[in-house]
Amino acid sequence: MSMFKRKTKNAFLDKVVVITGVGSGIGQALARVFADEGATIVGTDKNPKGLEVTRRLLAGGAHLFLEQDVADRQSFIDLAATVKKTFGGADVIINNAGVALSQTVDKLKIEDFEWLMGINFWGVVYGTQAFLPDMLSRRSGTIVNISSLFGLIGVPTQSAYNASKFAVRGFTESLRAELSGTGVRAICVHPGGIKTSIAANARFYVGVDGENDAQRAAQEFERIARTSPAEAAHTILEAVRHGDQRVLIGKDAKVLDWIQRVAPVGYSGLLTKALSLSGKS
Repeated sequence: MSMFKRKTKNAFLDKVVVITGVGSGIGQALARVFADEGATIVGTDKNPKGLEVTRRLLAGGAHLFLEQDVADRQSFIDLAATVKKTFGGADVIINNAGVALSQTVDKLKIEDFEWLMGINFWGVVYGTQAFLPDMLSRRSGTIVNISSLFGLIGVPTQSAYNASKFAVRGFTESLRAELSGTGVRAICVHPGGIKTSIAANARFYVGVDGENDAQRAAQEFERIARTSPAEAAHTILEAVRHGDQRVLIGKDAKVLDWIQRVAPVGYSGLLTKALSLSGKS
């Protein structure tokens, strides 16, 4: 049973929801809340152990779980074909899989940058293009692309992650305009600090405080992340239900979005000072 009160029982009954990065965090929570609303889940993840955990959590349904590297374009072509053959197509595709990288621009390895972009950005592009044609032919469907608070503001040592999430934002906003009148919708989601393992599993070299203690950085992220994956998943589900186009998750995302609108240049100084004070607390 979901921790949230349902507004419409089984609102997604007979709907097929494809979710990448379903083995943990927001992806796993998304699988649970959509399944709780009656959806059939097609979940993918590169981590077989995480995939198995989610499979067990959703035991009993006609769900499908597959190992996938979202940086591989062919994997999405094959996935879309499998979903079409097995279920008749996808009603919702949530491009959720993502990784993190923390390093200054001058020391950033191109190999690390390419690794991150392959997952965070190209995975979104491949997922969108694989499922979009069938949705357009049916004049129905929803594409949900997960950007970030870091797709709204620039943060020291996060240039690669910022680049990927700003790219997801621009790609999705352009797509949204293209889809006007087609019956297909595109939603861009900007989560703030969510209590997931993304920081602990990041390729970490140096943090915003200039230190290279990965464990301390992960602990600090855990301390300041205030939103649970379940809360984030519920917000995304409601956005799909109600047809929202842009979603901010968490008070931090909403406050910092407002600040960067008011001070599009000056917010950087304020943010750097706040991060410095936070590191000393």
